[in-house]
Amino acid sequence: MLTWDMTWSLPKVLNINDPAKTKPTRLFSGEDLTISVEVAAKRRQVETQYMAYRFGKASFLISRKEEKSRYQLDTHDTDFRFVRTLGRAWDLPEPTKGYSYPDQAQTYFQNAQFLRIFESSYVEQIDNLLYLGPLREDPQRQYTWSGSNPSDVGPRGERTVEAILAADERGEKRNVRKRQKLMGFQETIAWWLRELGLIESFQVRELSEGSGLFRVFVKKTAASSEAALTDVGFGVSQILPVLTLLYYAPEGSSILMEQPEIHLHPAVQAGLADLFISVAKVRKLQLIVESHSEHLLTRMMRRIAERDTAYGNVSNDDVAVYFADNREGRSNLDNLRLNSDGVIENWPKDLFGDQFGEIIARETAVIKRRREEA
Repeated sequence: MLTWDMTWSLPKVLNINDPAKTKPTRLFSGEDLTISVEVAAKRRQVETQYMAYRFGKASFLISRKEEKSRYQLDTHDTDFRFVRTLGRAWDLPEPTKGYSYPDQAQTYFQNAQFLRIFESSYVEQIDNLLYLGPLREDPQRQYTWSGSNPSDVGPRGERTVEAILAADERGEKRNVRKRQKLMGFQETIAWWLRELGLIESFQVRELSEGSGLFRVFVKKTAASSEAALTDVGFGVSQILPVLTLLYYAPEGSSILMEQPEIHLHPAVQAGLADLFISVAKVRKLQLIVESHSEHLLTRMMRRIAERDTAYGNVSNDDVAVYFADNREGRSNLDNLRLNSDGVIENWPKDLFGDQFGEIIARETAVIKRRREEA
């Protein structure tokens, strides 16, 4: 048996009118939507037990009938009732795709058309769920682009340069902080690379007009000569997909990111926290980040303590921290209590190793060695 729930906020208040009334009569209104699903393995197949959307205080449920592979449509916590279409008193088939009512729900019931709104909202939300993995593509000497518009940078960042060129071609502008002037897409990427202390300048240029071949040029310092991306530190190419995705994704997207700190030195790892605060606030992104970086976490804790930062106001209510632990062969997620001072109140044992224990052991060893040498 597997059950799951997902809740999301709608872009604006949704009002649903009674489809049975000629004059607009509001039935439901709300800003949040929740889907709940339960599936079970039956005869080596996955079978949906129930699926429900909750909107406002009402639930709209399709559930499996006992001893039958047929389903019924019902409501909970509301006086609203689905009305059967005359001559269509049949049971419903199983829900499709794990999130969608069967097509028959629209034809067997006179007033079920609004259910499509819930399904469309779910699809839109999933389409705006983007992923970047921990193993990202090595930098290339040159890149090809035929004018395509990728949906994201790819799970390995393999479409990063395409995304940069597509955004530039569309003339997209971005704001790295509130109340600052808008910048071009490449200019935005270059701004953050300088802010993080990685390089001085960044630009993607076509090798010759109409060739469709492009090269990424960077300058390490203001006094440095321009060089190809392949000729500078590996970390620049690894953070480039991170930066690009955060500014290429549509506003309001949810982004899953694994180990964005790979191949970055500690100061840049800490700077990622500032980047995340900025895009979360300015671009309204939800970031789900899996990381092993103590520097990223401690910078985020510091920003929470400071509250009002150059990258945006951030509080402990904006951040959730979980510690993945393996106990008795099972993975567990422990919610770490992060207070308003940026302090984790239930810090797990050896979260990043026993740092203070290492210092004490080192000092003890020094004292012992000096005594022996005296």
